[in-house]
Amino acid sequence: MAEFTRQRGKRQQEDSGLGSVLDLLLANARLVLGVSGAAVLAIATLVVKRLIDRATSPRDEGDPKAEQKTLEESWQDLALIKATPKPPKKQRREDLSAPLLSPARLPVPGEGLEPKVCSTPLETPQVESSPPHCLTLQEKLLARYSSWLAVPEVQASLSPQLARGICAQLQNFLRSKFPELPFGSFFLSGPLLDGLEALAADHIHLMLPVVLDAALWSLIPGEDTVVRNPKYWMIKRTDLEYFPRGCSPWDRFIVGQYLSSNVLNETLHKMLVASVNWPAIGSLLGSVIYPVVASQELKLEVKHEQIELSITLFPVVEMEDKVLLAAPPEGLVENLWLESFYRAEVSKVKELDASDSGARQRCLRILNGVCKSHPALHKLSGSPLTHVVLHLSATSLDWAEESLADRFQQVLEELVGYLEKGVLPSYFNHKINLFCELLEEEIDEMGFTLYRAISEPELLLKEK
Repeated sequence: MAEFTRQRGKRQQEDSGLGSVLDLLLANARLVLGVSGAAVLAIATLVVKRLIDRATSPRDEGDPKAEQKTLEESWQDLALIKATPKPPKKQRREDLSAPLLSPARLPVPGEGLEPKVCSTPLETPQVESSPPHCLTLQEKLLARYSSWLAVPEVQASLSPQLARGICAQLQNFLRSKFPELPFGSFFLSGPLLDGLEALAADHIHLMLPVVLDAALWSLIPGEDTVVRNPKYWMIKRTDLEYFPRGCSPWDRFIVGQYLSSNVLNETLHKMLVASVNWPAIGSLLGSVIYPVVASQELKLEVKHEQIELSITLFPVVEMEDKVLLAAPPEGLVENLWLESFYRAEVSKVKELDASDSGARQRCLRILNGVCKSHPALHKLSGSPLTHVVLHLSATSLDWAEESLADRFQQVLEELVGYLEKGVLPSYFNHKINLFCELLEEEIDEMGFTLYRAISEPELLLKEK
């Protein structure tokens, strides 16, 4: 009995010492941790004290009611801890130079917590801040048009000048090298000159007209060709029984009975690489010019001290109101000529804008700039966008500058609809699907990107 009394007294002293420490901690918890933190600490402390009491108090062995009561109290303590609201997270310090709370300011045990009264009240500084100006979509589009899509004046003037110099030199060379071939007058083409999609004056098309005698040649529609594609045509040599081979200077490029775009391109490629004295022409024009050997296209790279320019050459045939380029599809198929609607596209857009003072050209430049600079949308730039705008012009008549934002967003919606179907019919020939050469994964990615941009067009207007 005396031993039990001695152990109990010792335990009470220990409990008293632990209680003093806990009381001191709780007394300062509100100041250090705040009200919510102090509440959490108080409940946790209460639970710990209960656990200590249960561990040090004598157990009633074999008493099932006592064991059940102890188990219920343990679950109540656990529920009490879970139900306690968590203290709010502290806000991140925006100014890293602001001093943290100094440890010297922590309260010392026993120190009075009387509030201190300031002799002079602190004045809250008043900062006059103007409300932020949120730009509308219309304002953002106009800002992009005037700055983001602007072509530097030096490039805009120097690039065509260099291209025309190269064009003249190449024309003279071809006439001396192949005097028997009736090439027409070379001319320049492309977005830089036509003003629909140029982001930079770094690319120009050089058109090489191939003049054919209509009495000796005829066009075969694309549906009747081996690829069954209305985009491509074949040029057939006719009346060979009356006008045998050799009657036309272009008969040297015939494969079977058809004028081969592949053979013509190969001949011109060899000439550009091996025959033309590009160092002399470059020196005359104050630049360095060299043909791209590995490219299947007829391409020249021009380096000037102020610009770098890429020139692509296209043999072109104009017959029966068709414009055909020697740009055959990749693969084993030869002799095919690609129908180009570029000239008709530019002419139609400018005609519509002139009739109603519309902003179609401005809208197209912004759309082309967006698509060219976006990795998922770059294959939509150029002809597909122009045809969407032309289709939309047939139903939406208000193309004034004040409606630019509405038309821009409407074009995005129309594009999503065409991508969902996987078909974008040509404005000039509805049999032609301008999406026919896109992969299914590319269509899905484009559609997803544009679908998001319908509700938030600003996603496409961010600086790249």
